[in-house]
Amino acid sequence: MNKAELQTNWARQLISQGQPPAAKDWLDALRSQADNLIEELPPLTRKQEAWRYSRIDPLWKKSFQPVVSAPAAGTHKKPDAISAHTLVFVDGWLSADLSSIDKLPQGITLGSLRQALHKGDKHLQQHLGSIANSGENLFTALNTAMINDGLFLRIAAGTQVEEPIEVFYLNSSSEHAQLVQPRNLLLVEDHAEAMVIEHFLSGDGRDYFHNNITEIVLQKNATLAHYRIQDESRSAWHLSNLYLRQDTGSHYQGITLSFGGQWARTEYKTDFHGPEAECTLRGLYVVGDDQLSDFHLDIHHNQPVCNSREQFKGLLYGKGRAVFDGRILVDQAAQLTDAQLTNDNLMLTRSAEVDTKPQLEIYADDVKCSHGTTVGQLDPQQIFYLRSRGIEETRATHMLCQGFAQEVIEYIHVDELREQVLQRLQDTLENLPES
Repeated sequence: MNKAELQTNWARQLISQGQPPAAKDWLDALRSQADNLIEELPPLTRKQEAWRYSRIDPLWKKSFQPVVSAPAAGTHKKPDAISAHTLVFVDGWLSADLSSIDKLPQGITLGSLRQALHKGDKHLQQHLGSIANSGENLFTALNTAMINDGLFLRIAAGTQVEEPIEVFYLNSSSEHAQLVQPRNLLLVEDHAEAMVIEHFLSGDGRDYFHNNITEIVLQKNATLAHYRIQDESRSAWHLSNLYLRQDTGSHYQGITLSFGGQWARTEYKTDFHGPEAECTLRGLYVVGDDQLSDFHLDIHHNQPVCNSREQFKGLLYGKGRAVFDGRILVDQAAQLTDAQLTNDNLMLTRSAEVDTKPQLEIYADDVKCSHGTTVGQLDPQQIFYLRSRGIEETRATHMLCQGFAQEVIEYIHVDELREQVLQRLQDTLENLPES
């Protein structure tokens, strides 16, 4: 059996086990179109540049089972939230008993994609599947072919949401490895403003594949702050595809922090659909033994006077591996573009590895763009300086690592969340294996 047949059969078996029930005509057509692509898509191999450094062959040997119904209530305790507006998904399905969405301010629609589909929400038909490319690869086709539940958020025009909206994705223990596929749509309308915090969590040793797609539509002068914390089981596989469309004058601030998973990959695809929009993406990945963290950015400047900032940092220890592939494309029409991309990596051991490839492709002649990457170790002189001030060597190492990561974490504008992330980083540093 060749690789194409192996991957097609893998996907076909999952679809046959978890085929969602019939839905609206337009949704069935969307699912069917993705389903038909399964046989047509080329196999994912390391010959493809986007997958050159991602070792996914072990995935095809695993037998996952789709979660076809919501887990019973009471299987999880309510997570510690920092917001009154909290949505909790267990195994990709909304858990009403763990969520707190009954006191939403006027102008916010927040809840289950499945329920919104059942109610016939007109915004879903207009935007779901409008920017995500189901034919991009096998994983995007698989998610679209099996759309069932996920997050639906709509912020009505002119609404400013003062309190963060917090979303938790939890995974239950199961004797079978599970396939979990939330499908999310975030719509922020004209002059609206909101903050969304997503947590991806699971207990130690839980084996599953989390394959999600999130579509984000920012209309004119809309603003969204979007924080994502991936801290899943060291046995988990995690793939996030985020598609972002920004209209005139919109602002997006995205921060992704990656701590968990044996294989974790996040992809951002940004398109500007109007001038004077701004996109800021930041990320921190902390990677150790038996882990791969993979970030791919595709920022497409096709409108004039738009700005983008991409700053990603990696902290690697043990035999951890990381991949960073960032691309900025500036079309000829995108004059007065200002785009800056950096990727910095701090290697705490000689056995850690990072493959980093920032790219800048410019076809306009009036732009301000730059890109760069660094890979290095802790500066012995800095450690010596701290030790000369009476600071023990291990503590000095931790301080320098925290300072390195702080350049990303400081942009989290929620005090309690920022402290949680700093504590999570400190816990990792205190448990580093000896090099």
